[in-house]
Amino acid sequence: MLITLDTNIMYQALKSSSGASFYILQQVREIRIQIALSVPLFEEYEDVLKREKSLDDLELDVEDIDKFLRFIAWVGKPYKSYFLFRPNLKDEKDNMVVELAIASQSDYLVTSNVKDFDNAELRFDQLKVVTPAEFVKLWRSKDV
Repeated sequence: MLITLDTNIMYQALKSSSGASFYILQQVREIRIQIALSVPLFEEYEDVLKREKSLDDLELDVEDIDKFLRFIAWVGKPYKSYFLFRPNLKDEKDNMVVELAIASQSDYLVTSNVKDFDNAELRFDQLKVVTPAEFVKLWRSKDV
């Protein structure tokens, strides 16, 4: 199974080891789930996770984030983004996440901000946008 993870999932997984986001990354680490990755999304992960506010909140340092990002780069399945599928969402970075999910033919786009993806001008019927908790529920029931 291939999924695209919004940046907030990475943040939440690093923040708490008891949540659905952490569980998803455990499945990635155990090679049960594969994640789609593009250079722009990887750079977004890096930008957000290395912000001073994030480092303070996560109680991590830059070296910890670098180790985590090396892991993500190692396990992620690379895709090129050509910015052909623009759903015209309010946040341009959300457009980038949708672009990757479509280009990679991900089974799911997992985000904590599902509502941010609801107002797209261009819709993709095959794109399933779910929260981490919804994904974990589907995963555990094997309905994915």
